[in-house]
Amino acid sequence: MRDLATLPKAHLHLHFTGSMRLETLIELASSARTRLPSNFLDGDPLRVPADRRGWFRFQRAYDTARALVRTEEVMCRIVLEAALDDAAEGSRRLEIQVDPTSYAPFVGGITPALEIILDAAKQATTLSGVEVAVIVAASRMRHPLDARTLARLAVRYAGDQPGEVIGFGLSNDERAGQTSSWERAFAIARRGGLASMPHGGELLGPDHLREVVSCLGPTRLGHGVRAGEDPALLDAIVASGISLEVCPASNVSLGVYHSPDDVPLRTLMSHGAQIALSADDPLLFQSRLVDQYEIARALGCDDAELAELARGSIRACLASPTTKRAWLAEVDAWLAAPDQVPGAQSDCPEASDLESRAVAR
Repeated sequence: MRDLATLPKAHLHLHFTGSMRLETLIELASSARTRLPSNFLDGDPLRVPADRRGWFRFQRAYDTARALVRTEEVMCRIVLEAALDDAAEGSRRLEIQVDPTSYAPFVGGITPALEIILDAAKQATTLSGVEVAVIVAASRMRHPLDARTLARLAVRYAGDQPGEVIGFGLSNDERAGQTSSWERAFAIARRGGLASMPHGGELLGPDHLREVVSCLGPTRLGHGVRAGEDPALLDAIVASGISLEVCPASNVSLGVYHSPDDVPLRTLMSHGAQIALSADDPLLFQSRLVDQYEIARALGCDDAELAELARGSIRACLASPTTKRAWLAEVDAWLAAPDQVPGAQSDCPEASDLESRAVAR
């Protein structure tokens, strides 16, 4: 078996606060003299039932971490550390998702909050070697008019380079609000050149997924895994060219599936879905990018299939065509190389080495 940490790939579903390293969270909590809930410290990933009470428990833990992000320095640190961690796992591209509303009160507003993230993404690209682009995401827990404000802000910073806004999303509890209420916000984003990247098809099933596809015109679906319950819908999604950001560990932690064995990854693959395996919120789920590929391997994927999953993530990202071709060639080289022992020395520098270089700069 080849080392999955050296497999070139893209990471397309990662939330800003949820990307934080646990040690960073502990340090911030200590500085703020804040006591962290036991679920951060007990060594086990968060596990909740797939109901409103379960989501409340997840959101409360997430909000505890988010409340400690109060300065520009911390925001920049989170982005850089996420990029360095991705670099150590073979990621060539990180498209990180953020709602600047959450951090605006501490840095002077939503515009400064977004600018801080974008500047941090540019710096992280240079220091880590991973291209870092930004997805601005509205929340289902806020009024749809707030989403329109965010869409207009996102368009102001739209671009196709690292450190620019490449897409517009919609996150949080899929059961909140009417999906059609956010249609105007997504129309604003699309007219401004942004890709549509809403969450859908994790907590709710095919009927809700149809509504998301119909109303929001996704380029990619955050999750979309429940499409596996409706072959006709799944085939329609594949035919439409919509990619799926599949996060197996997240699905299990949020109670959608009992175990990784139940995640219908093989079903999605058999229908030809273009899949980008992603970690979602590793801070809470204690499962990073390579872990998702390990789950796929445990589900029976051989190295050729794992390479195709990596290709899917690269094809689904919004990097330049030239850059994507180069990364796809690297995947071919990984597959053509002799089997490697996981953990063996490779050409991919460890996170600690990359971090040392970043600090030196």
